[in-house]
Amino acid sequence: MTGDISGNSLFELRLERSAEDLWPMLETLYGVRDDFDAFKSDLLNALKSSWQRRSRALKLRDLKRDLQPDWFQRAEMVGYACYADRFAGGIGQISGKLPYLKSLGVNYLHIMPCLKPRPRPNDGGYSVMDYRKINPELGTMQDLEALTAEMRDADMSLCIDLVLNHTAREHEWAQKALAGDPYYRDFYHFFDDNSTPRAYERTLVEIFPNDAPGNFTYLTEHDRWVWTTFNDHQWDLNWSNPWVFLEIVKVMLFLANKGVDILRLDAVAFMWKRMGTRCQSEPEVHLLLRALRAATRIAAPAVIHLEEAIVGPAEMLTYLGRGEHEGREGNLAYHNNLMVHYWSALATRDTRLMTKVLSENFPETLPNATYTTYLRCHDDIGWAITDEDAGAMGFSGQAHREFLSRFYAGDFAGSFASGAYFQVNEETGDSRISGTLAALAGLEKSQAEDDERGVALAIHRILMGNALIASFGGIPLIYMGDEAALLNDHSYRDDPFRADDSRWLHRPVMDWTRVENAESSDGPEGQILSGTRQIMLRRKNTPQFHAAIPTRILFPEVPQVFAFCRFAPTGPVICLFNFSEETVTLRADWLRDQGVSRFEDLLSGHQMQLDGPDYHLLPYGRVWAV
Repeated sequence: MTGDISGNSLFELRLERSAEDLWPMLETLYGVRDDFDAFKSDLLNALKSSWQRRSRALKLRDLKRDLQPDWFQRAEMVGYACYADRFAGGIGQISGKLPYLKSLGVNYLHIMPCLKPRPRPNDGGYSVMDYRKINPELGTMQDLEALTAEMRDADMSLCIDLVLNHTAREHEWAQKALAGDPYYRDFYHFFDDNSTPRAYERTLVEIFPNDAPGNFTYLTEHDRWVWTTFNDHQWDLNWSNPWVFLEIVKVMLFLANKGVDILRLDAVAFMWKRMGTRCQSEPEVHLLLRALRAATRIAAPAVIHLEEAIVGPAEMLTYLGRGEHEGREGNLAYHNNLMVHYWSALATRDTRLMTKVLSENFPETLPNATYTTYLRCHDDIGWAITDEDAGAMGFSGQAHREFLSRFYAGDFAGSFASGAYFQVNEETGDSRISGTLAALAGLEKSQAEDDERGVALAIHRILMGNALIASFGGIPLIYMGDEAALLNDHSYRDDPFRADDSRWLHRPVMDWTRVENAESSDGPEGQILSGTRQIMLRRKNTPQFHAAIPTRILFPEVPQVFAFCRFAPTGPVICLFNFSEETVTLRADWLRDQGVSRFEDLLSGHQMQLDGPDYHLLPYGRVWAV
């Protein structure tokens, strides 16, 4: 082996390291095909050529992360998600906002869909027609490459979306398929009549029942059907074809060589189709994702994968590797259940369902992986609360989900929220919710009603939530504008391409005047901005929050309090959160039993004041106790 990092020796070593995660997966998926050997040869050539084209700066980053494989699990990690145009005007302008992000502690930036989409409607950018170009409304690939270089110098990482389940119907592959090219026709699922689609649909679910019912689209001019899980312009890829796998690997490595650090793999649950199932999270999906991860570990090992699968707990954990795939699949996944139960417990002032679900369904640690934890994101909130979990607590899951939608739409007596319904299903009664963090937490309504106490409580709901995601385990992810308490944006109704999608309610243009005012204000936005900064700074100074440190859910004696312990070798940190507007009392002896000895709050930096045998946790109080 030579000392030259651009030589082939490192590539060969990494190929050897990841071989068992690549070739056996592909053999299982595609080994019976006559063209399997040709596919393997082309894949190996693609990996080698991509490695050879990788810049010296990126190869140095590869080496650093090989030596520090836990880089994304460290307590120093803080994330931020934004739309490039709505945040800064475009990708080229984001560099001017990096100092602001650094002031929040951010070193992981997720730019929402930026690859070239079809013209609107395009599902918010997730209907991609060219994986190798940037949306011209946002900039160019040169802009992206310049941004990643600047971010590397600032020790920051960039995440972008890569849609794996489908392409836009305008994609070159789809257009060649329509033109009759048999090679590309096999990239999609076409049917000569609707008998097979009807058979599949007996067990499929509708993702957008209001706007795009069904899972297949009839192509009138071509007298055939095509699989379209999400929208008629998003054609599902045929992952049973190995040449689809090869083309996507080439795309992933192309983006990796532009400096992208995290690939958010979108809609992964739907990649494999099987008659008689939901066609979600089939076993082959995990073979595919393990093999894709192996491909990047070989040719671009600085890159990690965030697998987007908003599903139930047991199903979600499979995307971080379970059973034979443990520690070998995704590196990151959204902790959707933590978010859902944060909102559920706020509405009920009762954390017992949250405690049950998070204690029974999630392991204390994850090998080579962790969560992204968040309160809001670009998407709606779907109430992922099962009938079984609700039933075990003595109430109806359906009734509870309906209550939460009504509460956060502001249609329930006593609600503090100002949200909007999304995708109401008249047949089942199910619906989801849109709205910004500040609006759902009560700030918007309280300000409109000049309710000073309501404003104060809303501020504490938000800061309590930020302290929760900063300490639970994983990478806390701030959604654009939430740190400055941006309110709902109703102007989306004036855009004909967005008017029917209430999710644009919580996708406002960044109000930099509001941010500037917040910097020097003690008003609500100033308190939330400074409070968020303090929480993330305290997190960075708390090594016990490394994602590899176990998180064990505790069972406090009062239903309003959610609690967990981070079992660090240096001693435990007990994290307490009051989900009500009333002061609650915990026994000091209970806290001692959990490992609290010094009664010091790492979050505030102050001593915890005991009242004889009791400790009083203030309304929406949050404490990191040692």
